[in-house]
Amino acid sequence: MKLPLTPQRPSNRVYPPGVPGLLGLTSTITAVVVVCGLYFGREVLMPITLAVLLSFLLAPLVSVLRRLRFGQLPSIFVAVLVALITLMGIGTLIAAQIAQLANALPQYQEAIELKIETVQEKTVGRADALLARAAGALARVTPERPPNPPHEAGRTTKPSANTPLPVEVHEPMPSPLQLAQRVFSPVVGPIETMLIVLVVTIFILLQREDLRDRLIRLFGSRDLHRTTTAINDAANRLSRYFVAQLGVNVGAGSLIAIGLAIIGVPGALMFGVLTALLRFVPYIGTWIAALLAVILAAAIQPQWSMAVATIILFVVVDVVAGQVVEPLLYGHSSGLSPLAVVVAAIFWSWLWGPVGLVLSTPLTLCLVTLGRYAERLKFLTVLLGDQPALTPAQNLYQRLLADDPLEAVAQADRLLKEMPLVQYYDDVAREGLRLARNDALRGVFAPDQLARMNETLLDIVENLEQTPEVPPASQPSLQPPQPGGEAPAVHEVVAQQDAPLLPGMRVVCIAGRGAFDDVASAIAAQLLSRRGLPVSAAQYAQLRKGSIDSAGIENAPILCIVTLDASEASPYLRNLVRRIRERAPGASLVVGIGGLSEREGEGTPTGTVNVNSFADLVEHCMHAATNAAPLPPRLAEQTG
Repeated sequence: MKLPLTPQRPSNRVYPPGVPGLLGLTSTITAVVVVCGLYFGREVLMPITLAVLLSFLLAPLVSVLRRLRFGQLPSIFVAVLVALITLMGIGTLIAAQIAQLANALPQYQEAIELKIETVQEKTVGRADALLARAAGALARVTPERPPNPPHEAGRTTKPSANTPLPVEVHEPMPSPLQLAQRVFSPVVGPIETMLIVLVVTIFILLQREDLRDRLIRLFGSRDLHRTTTAINDAANRLSRYFVAQLGVNVGAGSLIAIGLAIIGVPGALMFGVLTALLRFVPYIGTWIAALLAVILAAAIQPQWSMAVATIILFVVVDVVAGQVVEPLLYGHSSGLSPLAVVVAAIFWSWLWGPVGLVLSTPLTLCLVTLGRYAERLKFLTVLLGDQPALTPAQNLYQRLLADDPLEAVAQADRLLKEMPLVQYYDDVAREGLRLARNDALRGVFAPDQLARMNETLLDIVENLEQTPEVPPASQPSLQPPQPGGEAPAVHEVVAQQDAPLLPGMRVVCIAGRGAFDDVASAIAAQLLSRRGLPVSAAQYAQLRKGSIDSAGIENAPILCIVTLDASEASPYLRNLVRRIRERAPGASLVVGIGGLSEREGEGTPTGTVNVNSFADLVEHCMHAATNAAPLPPRLAEQTG
């Protein structure tokens, strides 16, 4: 006997994402080839990169000279000459300071030896004494070994090896040519690199427009407007950042040099230049220079006062430059996340050594800026930029998926310090509910997970009940501007004084049958009650055909159907509107959020208002409850 087969409900499956295609493989191979090219071609690419960055620094000076009626060629040569004189002056000063320190080093030998002995006594000496006491205690508790048997008389130990003979090696006297080569060989390399950089910089500045046109032809000739805007914005942004960073670094280095000279640390000018250069290295650059200066200050004086004063000087200058001056010049951030700055420093120093370490932040900033406009480099902006990777709505939904309501509440508290509650519900909560609804329609949630998410959302809404109101003008909307240049409507209705309610006014919020419509209805009820309207809630099941539990709506002057399905004009929603009209024909009916679409010539029922946001819903209900002022044109068109 065969048992009848019970029909099995098909399981909801979430199919995995597609297999990476040829484009992903090509991108990976291209990235590997580029990294290998950067590594093996560093001898050629480093001077070119330095020239490009130097051209960004000199471009504002060239523009100023050209506005002063200098020609293009004289302006470029004057700017490059200024850079050459500056570099040669810095190199000469550093060499002179190093020579001075080398000559004075024997004078500091006694202080250095005294400091080393003091440090050894405080560290190694104490450790040796502790080990000696431990060894003595161990010897007292360890039994003595029997003495070794004496050697037989007449036998002597033979040496293990013959005594080595001293050998001296005398090198021949170097010729004048060899002596000159030894002296100038450490200088030839940097001078050669500097000349190459200056020559390439001159040609880049001479052919700026031509290079721009070639880049447009290569990357964006199909969309000249977008490509031109991207190149101009990237060039201006990078140039402003580099000039501002250079100004801050020079100022910090000057203060360090003056402060060290006042304290009495020798080589103050050298440490000032070193600080200005190393500040291009994020986070640790200043402290590398500080470590060297503190070591020298501690070595030249028996006391520790000079070293302590040096540490205080570096701390004060770095805090003022990093926390006060830099935010005033180019904001609180350079556009890079802190982790990206550290990873970029490690990556570029591995590729190009110390030069890559100094250039890590500028080079990474160039890539992030280009990624804002080039679609194929957009992942660099997401990975390395300091902008949030997820929108507030996506972040809310992600926290719900991770079952982390505390972080969702913390995010709401942060946002509500700068925006009104109704704007948070429209720009964050409503969009997060749409994301959750779309996944619910795909069947990716288990019933218990769906119930838990609804409970979490209702708890969050209840937690925001006592949130103080923020003036809506304090923060612009999180939504992008609408076509035509007009920003989305800010919720100005919250700030205005409401007229007195008409007698007997109350609102019934009816939740649809969607997965998260109860949450949307609770939000609408909370916003209406904060405006002083008596609010009660109803469920979709109370208004089914044949249901008798509908007495609560028959005498209500204002009815709100709150559902996330309104934009799709679901058949059940149209049936619900018809049944409500049959039972409460004289009530004001508001349907939202999302608007009831018109399909197949079937218009919206008479007297029904469609709204697209919680702010519009509240405004329509308040207008119906007070009937004191005309609606704004934006909402009057919807009502009409």
